[in-house]
Amino acid sequence: MQLETLNLNYWAIAPEVIVSITAVVIMLIDAFSKRGAHRANATTAMIGLVLALISVATLGRVGVGSYFAGMVVIDPIRIFFSITILIVAILVVLLASQFLSDEGLPPGEFYSLIMFATSGMLLLASAGDLVTVFLGLEIASITTYVLAGYRRYDIRSNESSLKYFLLGSFSTAFLLYGMALTYGATRTTNLDGIRQAIASGQIIYPQLLMIGAAMMLVGFGFKIASAPFHLWTPDVYEGAPTIVTGFMGTGPKAAVFAAFLRVFVGSFDVPVEGFGLQLHNTWITAIAVIAILTMTVGNVIALSQKNIKRMLAYSSIAHAGYALVGFVTGNFATVAFYMLAYSIMNIGAFAVIQILARAGDQKTQISDYSGIGFEVPGLSFSLAVFLMGLAGIPPTAGFISKFFVFTNAWESVPALRYLVIAAVINSIISVYYYLYPIVVMFFRPLNPGFVRPRVTRTTALAIILTLLGTFYLGLMPNRLMNAMSKSPSGPQTAQVISK
Repeated sequence: MQLETLNLNYWAIAPEVIVSITAVVIMLIDAFSKRGAHRANATTAMIGLVLALISVATLGRVGVGSYFAGMVVIDPIRIFFSITILIVAILVVLLASQFLSDEGLPPGEFYSLIMFATSGMLLLASAGDLVTVFLGLEIASITTYVLAGYRRYDIRSNESSLKYFLLGSFSTAFLLYGMALTYGATRTTNLDGIRQAIASGQIIYPQLLMIGAAMMLVGFGFKIASAPFHLWTPDVYEGAPTIVTGFMGTGPKAAVFAAFLRVFVGSFDVPVEGFGLQLHNTWITAIAVIAILTMTVGNVIALSQKNIKRMLAYSSIAHAGYALVGFVTGNFATVAFYMLAYSIMNIGAFAVIQILARAGDQKTQISDYSGIGFEVPGLSFSLAVFLMGLAGIPPTAGFISKFFVFTNAWESVPALRYLVIAAVINSIISVYYYLYPIVVMFFRPLNPGFVRPRVTRTTALAIILTLLGTFYLGLMPNRLMNAMSKSPSGPQTAQVISK
């Protein structure tokens, strides 16, 4: 292969390289610094993430296209999802200081794992090849397995880590075998090459590709916690440290959605006569059914939850269903905006829960929050805003992101309007379990022996930033949405299904 074909441009992988080098530097600081390593590690992590964010913002100057023989791509999809991932990582680093201090856990490994996980997620968002998808997914997954069990003395944390690892490995096997079958059917792992093979009808074994797509759908379904592949989510979310739960439910999910979109909308969405149309209609129908099942299962089971972390676990399942509504329309912009809004609100909610839960997550029952509304008004107000945002109540980001997804699906795909109706009904159902903790905080008597929790400056800063983001995206979304709308979408989806 000639160098011209490789199209080597190292700035195209600058964000991933910066974050990976930062992770190694943190490990070295932790190894050679006896005192002050905690602050040095946090500062190094923050500098690395900010530099990576700057490099992502400048990727457009490199030029939209494929690099390193099509292994990575630069396009608006990568840029917007990478920004979401880095925002999540920055917020987690801000929150980590108080968590590590309260728990007495080693900081170096934690920050390194966060950085390595972030590099994997960035690689996943930039993937232009199935090999890159798998590599990024495994880097992000393996580090997250370790983070889930980071509270080593806690049996619940260890159990959640083991469950996540075993079930995650099982889903990875499905994904990898699906990729192998796809390669066997198309003779390429390049996503653009797969699309061209389907469009030209050069599929050696069409049935093989259909099976491969189905197996990859199972693998991706596990990673985004869609039903019926969601069973790991409540136990893992409850047992993992709260800050890790917030991280797992946002950054990795956004990264997997980016890869999911690239593979299914970018490569398999080729509605030409023959096998391409058959494949297109099959996966669209399958994802529509999964979307309805996911949002319904998540919301209905969340109604009975008494533990706020389990409640938000089922909430995250439901939100995956809402995002899939945007997925079936082939509109990248609405999904990207939805994941950004959801990530900010979810991280904010878990930030408050981390403070109120105290060391060891001792107080995560909703009843533990009884009457705290006027004892810790700042934290209570913040949690109320985030919960209302997740419920989709205006003027929060949750409302406008759902509005964009639902209206786009309603207008562009008339044949799937039943999907929007199901999503609206589920959103109404979710209002109950989101408002219940707010009622408990402000309209129930205070529990005896309540002690006001401490809030560090960095934690307060993270909560303030998420509050500002929640209201900014809810009140002034047009500029960002217009920028996202310039990204390529899948008009074929709407055109074919509506016929």
